Amino acid sequence: MEENRNLSALIAMSGGVDSSAAAYLMQAAGCRCQGVTLRLLAEDDGRNAADAESVCRRLGIPFRTLDMVREFQEAVIEKFVRVYQAGGTPNPCVDCNRRIKFSRLMDAADDAGLYYVATGHYARVDQDPETGRMLLKRALDLQKDQSYFLYTLTQAQLSRVQFPLGSMEKRRIRELAERLGFVNAQRRDSQDVCFIPDGDYGAFIESWTGEAFPAGDFLDREGRAVGRHRGAVRYTLGQRKGLGLSMGEPVYVCGKNMENNTVTVGPERFLYTREALVEDLNWISMEGLDAPLRVGVKTRSRQEAQASEIFPEAGGRVRVVFDRPQRAVTPGQAAVFYDGDTVVGGGTIVETDMEKENGHEL
Repeated sequence: MEENRNLSALIAMSGGVDSSAAAYLMQAAGCRCQGVTLRLLAEDDGRNAADAESVCRRLGIPFRTLDMVREFQEAVIEKFVRVYQAGGTPNPCVDCNRRIKFSRLMDAADDAGLYYVATGHYARVDQDPETGRMLLKRALDLQKDQSYFLYTLTQAQLSRVQFPLGSMEKRRIRELAERLGFVNAQRRDSQDVCFIPDGDYGAFIESWTGEAFPAGDFLDREGRAVGRHRGAVRYTLGQRKGLGLSMGEPVYVCGKNMENNTVTVGPERFLYTREALVEDLNWISMEGLDAPLRVGVKTRSRQEAQASEIFPEAGGRVRVVFDRPQRAVTPGQAAVFYDGDTVVGGGTIVETDMEKENGHEL
Protein backbone atom coordinates (compact mmCIF):
# COMPACT_ATOMS: atom_id res chain seq x y z
CA MET A 1 0.00 0.00 0.00
CA GLU A 2 1.30 3.47 -0.86
CA GLU A 3 2.44 5.47 2.15
CA ASN A 4 0.07 8.25 3.22
CA ARG A 5 1.41 11.36 1.51
CA ASN A 6 0.29 13.52 4.43
CA LEU A 7 2.84 11.77 6.66
CA SER A 8 5.75 13.16 4.68
CA ALA A 9 7.75 16.36 4.92
CA LEU A 10 10.43 18.35 3.16
CA ILE A 11 12.71 19.90 5.78
CA ALA A 12 14.32 23.25 4.96
CA MET A 13 17.81 22.91 6.44
CA SER A 14 20.00 25.98 6.77
CA GLY A 15 22.88 24.08 8.33
CA GLY A 16 22.06 25.43 11.78
CA VAL A 17 20.91 23.65 14.90
CA ASP A 18 17.26 24.76 14.69
CA SER A 19 16.48 23.27 11.30
CA SER A 20 18.43 20.14 12.22
CA ALA A 21 16.29 19.69 15.32
CA ALA A 22 13.19 20.29 13.18
CA ALA A 23 14.22 17.40 10.91
CA TYR A 24 14.62 15.06 13.88
CA LEU A 25 11.29 16.07 15.40
CA MET A 26 9.38 15.57 12.15
CA GLN A 27 10.97 12.15 11.69
CA ALA A 28 10.18 11.24 15.31
CA ALA A 29 6.55 12.23 14.66
CA GLY A 30 6.38 9.51 12.00
CA CYS A 31 6.96 11.56 8.85
CA ARG A 32 8.89 10.32 5.86
CA CYS A 33 11.40 13.15 5.53
CA GLN A 34 13.81 14.64 3.05
CA GLY A 35 16.25 17.46 3.80
CA VAL A 36 16.95 20.34 1.45
CA THR A 37 19.28 23.33 1.59
CA LEU A 38 18.60 26.37 -0.56
CA ARG A 39 21.81 27.74 -2.06
CA LEU A 40 21.19 31.47 -2.13
CA LEU A 41 24.62 33.06 -2.51
CA ALA A 42 27.09 32.65 -5.34
CA GLU A 43 30.00 32.87 -2.88
CA ASP A 44 28.55 30.15 -0.61
CA ASP A 45 31.45 28.18 0.91
CA GLY A 46 29.34 25.04 1.21
CA ARG A 47 29.51 24.79 5.00
CA ASN A 48 25.75 25.11 5.50
CA ALA A 49 24.99 22.32 3.04
CA ALA A 50 27.76 20.13 4.48
CA ASP A 51 26.44 20.46 8.03
CA ALA A 52 22.86 19.84 6.89
CA GLU A 53 23.92 16.77 4.92
CA SER A 54 25.82 15.46 7.95
CA VAL A 55 22.65 15.69 10.06
CA CYS A 56 20.61 13.97 7.36
CA ARG A 57 23.10 11.10 7.20
CA ARG A 58 22.84 10.67 10.96
CA LEU A 59 19.04 10.60 10.69
CA GLY A 60 19.11 8.33 7.66
CA ILE A 61 17.09 10.62 5.41
CA PRO A 62 17.80 11.81 1.84
CA PHE A 63 19.35 15.23 1.29
CA ARG A 64 19.73 17.58 -1.66
CA THR A 65 20.47 21.20 -2.46
CA LEU A 66 18.48 23.61 -4.61
CA ASP A 67 20.31 26.37 -6.46
CA MET A 68 18.35 29.60 -5.96
CA VAL A 69 21.18 32.09 -6.49
CA ARG A 70 19.66 33.92 -9.45
CA GLU A 71 16.16 34.09 -7.94
CA PHE A 72 17.53 35.32 -4.61
CA GLN A 73 19.56 38.03 -6.29
CA GLU A 74 16.57 39.29 -8.28
CA ALA A 75 13.87 39.06 -5.59
CA VAL A 76 15.80 39.90 -2.43
CA ILE A 77 19.22 41.48 -2.98
CA GLU A 78 18.18 43.77 -5.85
CA LYS A 79 15.19 44.99 -3.86
CA PHE A 80 17.35 45.51 -0.77
CA VAL A 81 19.73 47.71 -2.76
CA ARG A 82 16.93 49.56 -4.54
CA VAL A 83 15.08 50.45 -1.31
CA TYR A 84 18.27 51.61 0.42
CA GLN A 85 19.16 53.79 -2.57
CA ALA A 86 15.70 55.36 -2.32
CA GLY A 87 16.22 56.17 1.37
CA GLY A 88 14.19 53.34 2.95
CA THR A 89 15.24 50.46 5.15
CA PRO A 90 14.13 47.11 3.66
CA ASN A 91 13.60 43.81 5.46
CA PRO A 92 15.30 41.12 3.34
CA CYS A 93 14.27 38.24 5.63
CA VAL A 94 10.60 39.06 5.06
CA ASP A 95 11.19 39.34 1.31
CA CYS A 96 13.03 36.00 1.24
CA ASN A 97 10.20 34.24 3.07
CA ARG A 98 7.61 35.80 0.80
CA ARG A 99 9.23 35.57 -2.61
CA ILE A 100 11.71 32.72 -2.35
CA LYS A 101 11.71 30.35 0.56
CA PHE A 102 8.18 29.09 1.11
CA SER A 103 6.93 29.19 -2.46
CA ARG A 104 10.01 27.36 -3.72
CA LEU A 105 9.90 24.84 -0.88
CA MET A 106 6.26 24.05 -1.63
CA ASP A 107 7.16 23.42 -5.26
CA ALA A 108 10.07 21.20 -4.25
CA ALA A 109 7.85 19.24 -1.87
CA ASP A 110 5.33 18.67 -4.65
CA ASP A 111 8.08 17.50 -7.00
CA ALA A 112 9.31 15.02 -4.37
CA GLY A 113 5.82 13.72 -3.53
CA LEU A 114 5.95 15.17 -0.02
CA TYR A 115 3.12 17.01 1.72
CA TYR A 116 4.44 19.18 4.52
CA VAL A 117 7.21 21.75 4.53
CA ALA A 118 8.94 22.05 7.90
CA THR A 119 11.42 24.71 9.00
CA GLY A 120 13.32 25.64 12.13
CA HIS A 121 11.38 28.87 12.66
CA TYR A 122 10.08 29.66 16.13
CA ALA A 123 6.36 30.12 15.50
CA ARG A 124 3.16 28.07 15.67
CA VAL A 125 0.35 27.20 13.26
CA ASP A 126 -3.24 26.57 14.35
CA GLN A 127 -6.72 26.64 12.84
CA ASP A 128 -9.66 28.77 13.85
CA PRO A 129 -12.48 26.30 14.67
CA GLU A 130 -15.15 28.86 13.78
CA THR A 131 -13.88 30.28 10.49
CA GLY A 132 -11.65 27.41 9.40
CA ARG A 133 -8.85 29.88 8.62
CA MET A 134 -5.29 28.84 9.30
CA LEU A 135 -3.63 30.93 12.00
CA LEU A 136 -0.04 31.99 12.59
CA LYS A 137 0.87 32.39 16.26
CA ARG A 138 3.85 33.51 18.26
CA ALA A 139 6.25 30.91 19.60
CA LEU A 140 5.99 29.98 23.25
CA ASP A 141 9.61 31.08 23.69
CA LEU A 142 8.97 34.79 23.09
CA GLN A 143 12.68 35.59 23.10
CA LYS A 144 13.05 33.48 19.94
CA ASP A 145 9.68 34.20 18.31
CA GLN A 146 9.93 34.76 14.54
CA SER A 147 6.28 35.29 13.64
CA TYR A 148 7.09 38.89 12.64
CA PHE A 149 9.12 37.61 9.68
CA LEU A 150 6.40 35.13 8.62
CA TYR A 151 3.38 37.40 8.29
CA THR A 152 3.37 37.00 4.48
CA LEU A 153 2.45 33.31 4.61
CA THR A 154 -0.75 32.54 2.72
CA GLN A 155 -3.59 30.29 3.81
CA ALA A 156 -2.47 27.62 1.35
CA GLN A 157 1.08 27.74 2.69
CA LEU A 158 0.02 27.71 6.34
CA SER A 159 -2.07 24.59 5.70
CA ARG A 160 1.10 22.72 4.77
CA VAL A 161 3.74 24.36 6.97
CA GLN A 162 5.07 22.79 10.15
CA PHE A 163 7.06 24.63 12.81
CA PRO A 164 8.05 21.86 15.22
CA LEU A 165 10.11 24.23 17.41
CA GLY A 166 7.22 26.58 18.12
CA SER A 167 6.44 25.10 21.52
CA MET A 168 10.06 24.57 22.62
CA GLU A 169 12.78 26.64 24.27
CA LYS A 170 16.07 27.22 22.49
CA ARG A 171 18.12 25.69 25.30
CA ARG A 172 16.15 22.45 24.90
CA ILE A 173 16.96 22.46 21.19
CA ARG A 174 20.69 22.62 21.84
CA GLU A 175 20.43 19.90 24.48
CA LEU A 176 18.58 17.70 21.98
CA ALA A 177 21.17 18.33 19.27
CA GLU A 178 24.00 17.50 21.68
CA ARG A 179 22.33 14.25 22.68
CA LEU A 180 21.86 13.31 19.02
CA GLY A 181 25.49 14.11 18.19
CA PHE A 182 24.70 16.75 15.55
CA VAL A 183 27.80 18.45 14.19
CA ASN A 184 26.17 21.88 14.58
CA ALA A 185 24.87 21.45 18.14
CA GLN A 186 26.86 24.46 19.42
CA ARG A 187 27.00 26.45 16.20
CA ARG A 188 26.39 30.13 16.89
CA ASP A 189 23.14 31.61 15.60
CA SER A 190 23.52 34.03 12.73
CA GLN A 191 22.73 37.63 13.69
CA ASP A 192 23.35 39.42 10.39
CA VAL A 193 21.72 39.62 6.98
CA CYS A 194 22.99 36.46 5.30
CA PHE A 195 24.49 38.26 2.29
CA ILE A 196 26.15 40.96 4.44
CA PRO A 197 27.82 38.97 7.23
CA ASP A 198 29.97 41.91 8.38
CA GLY A 199 26.97 44.26 8.65
CA ASP A 200 28.52 46.98 6.46
CA TYR A 201 25.51 47.77 4.28
CA GLY A 202 27.09 50.79 2.62
CA ALA A 203 30.16 48.89 1.46
CA PHE A 204 27.97 46.05 0.18
CA ILE A 205 25.73 48.38 -1.83
CA GLU A 206 28.74 50.15 -3.33
CA SER A 207 30.28 46.81 -4.29
CA TRP A 208 27.01 45.46 -5.69
CA THR A 209 26.17 48.52 -7.78
CA GLY A 210 29.69 49.57 -8.68
CA GLU A 211 28.75 53.09 -7.59
CA ALA A 212 30.52 55.25 -5.05
CA PHE A 213 28.22 57.11 -2.68
CA PRO A 214 29.84 60.49 -2.02
CA ALA A 215 30.16 62.37 1.23
CA GLY A 216 27.61 65.07 1.93
CA ASP A 217 26.24 67.36 4.60
CA PHE A 218 24.74 66.51 7.93
CA LEU A 219 21.97 69.04 8.51
CA ASP A 220 20.33 70.10 11.76
CA ARG A 221 16.58 70.54 11.93
CA GLU A 222 16.84 74.11 10.69
CA GLY A 223 18.68 72.93 7.58
CA ARG A 224 22.11 74.18 8.63
CA ALA A 225 25.18 72.10 7.79
CA VAL A 226 26.70 70.71 11.01
CA GLY A 227 29.20 68.19 9.63
CA ARG A 228 30.00 65.78 6.83
CA HIS A 229 28.66 62.26 6.36
CA ARG A 230 30.17 59.34 4.42
CA GLY A 231 27.28 58.84 2.00
CA ALA A 232 23.57 59.00 2.88
CA VAL A 233 23.05 55.33 1.99
CA ARG A 234 25.15 54.35 5.03
CA TYR A 235 22.70 55.76 7.60
CA THR A 236 19.38 54.56 8.97
CA LEU A 237 16.58 56.31 10.81
CA GLY A 238 17.24 56.45 14.55
CA GLN A 239 20.99 55.83 14.22
CA ARG A 240 23.22 57.47 16.85
CA LYS A 241 26.53 55.62 16.65
CA GLY A 242 29.08 56.51 14.02
CA LEU A 243 27.84 60.03 13.29
CA GLY A 244 30.97 61.73 14.61
CA LEU A 245 29.11 64.90 15.56
CA SER A 246 29.54 67.06 18.66
CA MET A 247 26.42 69.17 19.13
CA GLY A 248 26.11 69.57 22.88
CA GLU A 249 23.55 66.78 23.21
CA PRO A 250 23.09 63.32 21.66
CA VAL A 251 21.68 63.49 18.14
CA TYR A 252 20.16 60.84 15.90
CA VAL A 253 19.40 60.40 12.22
CA CYS A 254 15.92 61.89 11.75
CA GLY A 255 15.71 61.80 7.96
CA LYS A 256 17.55 61.54 4.65
CA ASN A 257 17.24 63.28 1.32
CA MET A 258 18.80 60.93 -1.20
CA GLU A 259 18.43 63.36 -4.09
CA ASN A 260 20.40 66.07 -2.28
CA ASN A 261 22.63 63.57 -0.44
CA THR A 262 21.87 65.09 2.96
CA VAL A 263 21.25 63.45 6.33
CA THR A 264 19.20 65.36 8.90
CA VAL A 265 20.01 64.87 12.60
CA GLY A 266 18.31 66.00 15.76
CA PRO A 267 17.49 65.13 19.37
CA GLU A 268 15.75 61.83 20.07
CA ARG A 269 12.38 63.49 20.71
CA PHE A 270 12.07 64.16 16.98
CA LEU A 271 12.14 60.43 16.17
CA TYR A 272 8.66 59.70 17.49
CA THR A 273 5.56 59.26 15.39
CA ARG A 274 1.93 58.44 16.13
CA GLU A 275 0.75 57.31 12.68
CA ALA A 276 2.04 55.19 9.83
CA LEU A 277 0.66 54.23 6.44
CA VAL A 278 1.05 50.56 5.48
CA GLU A 279 0.57 48.88 2.09
CA ASP A 280 1.10 45.52 0.37
CA LEU A 281 -0.98 43.83 3.07
CA ASN A 282 -1.32 40.13 3.76
CA TRP A 283 -4.18 39.09 6.05
CA ILE A 284 -4.07 35.82 7.98
CA SER A 285 -6.70 35.60 10.71
CA MET A 286 -9.30 37.42 8.58
CA GLU A 287 -9.98 38.14 4.93
CA GLY A 288 -9.39 41.87 5.11
CA LEU A 289 -10.02 45.09 7.02
CA ASP A 290 -13.31 46.91 6.43
CA ALA A 291 -13.66 48.73 9.76
CA PRO A 292 -11.31 50.11 12.43
CA LEU A 293 -9.75 47.41 14.58
CA ARG A 294 -7.83 47.38 17.85
CA VAL A 295 -4.59 45.41 17.55
CA GLY A 296 -1.05 45.24 18.84
CA VAL A 297 1.50 46.41 16.25
CA LYS A 298 5.17 45.56 15.92
CA THR A 299 7.34 47.69 13.64
CA ARG A 300 10.51 45.81 14.61
CA SER A 301 10.98 42.12 15.27
CA ARG A 302 12.23 42.45 18.86
CA GLN A 303 9.67 45.05 19.87
CA GLU A 304 6.70 44.34 22.12
CA ALA A 305 3.42 44.70 20.25
CA GLN A 306 2.19 48.26 20.81
CA ALA A 307 -1.47 49.04 21.47
CA SER A 308 -2.89 50.63 18.32
CA GLU A 309 -5.92 51.03 16.10
CA ILE A 310 -5.79 50.30 12.39
CA PHE A 311 -8.06 51.93 9.80
CA PRO A 312 -8.81 50.89 6.21
CA GLU A 313 -7.62 53.38 3.60
CA ALA A 314 -8.09 53.77 -0.15
CA GLY A 315 -6.15 51.41 -2.40
CA GLY A 316 -6.10 48.60 0.13
CA ARG A 317 -3.78 50.47 2.46
CA VAL A 318 -4.03 50.63 6.24
CA ARG A 319 -3.41 53.57 8.55
CA VAL A 320 -1.93 52.67 11.93
CA VAL A 321 -2.57 54.99 14.86
CA PHE A 322 -0.46 54.13 17.91
CA ASP A 323 -1.82 54.80 21.38
CA ARG A 324 1.61 56.16 22.28
CA PRO A 325 4.09 57.68 19.79
CA GLN A 326 6.64 55.15 18.60
CA ARG A 327 10.35 55.63 18.02
CA ALA A 328 11.97 55.42 14.57
CA VAL A 329 9.08 53.89 12.63
CA THR A 330 10.89 53.33 9.35
CA PRO A 331 9.57 53.17 5.76
CA GLY A 332 10.51 49.87 4.14
CA GLN A 333 10.15 47.88 7.35
CA ALA A 334 7.21 45.61 8.21
CA ALA A 335 4.28 46.53 10.43
CA VAL A 336 2.76 43.31 11.80
CA PHE A 337 -0.62 43.27 13.56
CA TYR A 338 -1.33 40.97 16.51
CA ASP A 339 -4.37 39.88 18.49
CA GLY A 340 -2.64 38.47 21.54
CA ASP A 341 -0.46 35.64 20.24
CA THR A 342 -2.19 35.51 16.85
CA VAL A 343 -0.91 37.33 13.77
CA VAL A 344 -3.81 39.24 12.22
CA GLY A 345 -1.77 40.34 9.20
CA GLY A 346 0.83 42.86 8.19
CA GLY A 347 2.38 44.94 5.44
CA THR A 348 5.14 47.37 4.50
CA ILE A 349 5.46 50.82 6.07
CA VAL A 350 5.50 53.44 3.32
CA GLU A 351 4.97 56.71 5.19
CA THR A 352 4.86 58.14 8.71
CA ASP A 353 3.65 61.39 10.20
CA MET A 354 7.01 62.13 11.82
CA GLU A 355 7.69 65.06 9.48
CA LYS A 356 4.30 66.63 10.22
CA GLU A 357 4.62 66.14 13.96
CA ASN A 358 8.09 67.64 13.93
CA GLY A 359 6.92 70.61 11.94
CA HIS A 360 9.87 70.28 9.58
CA GLU A 361 10.32 68.92 6.10
CA LEU A 362 12.89 66.09 6.01
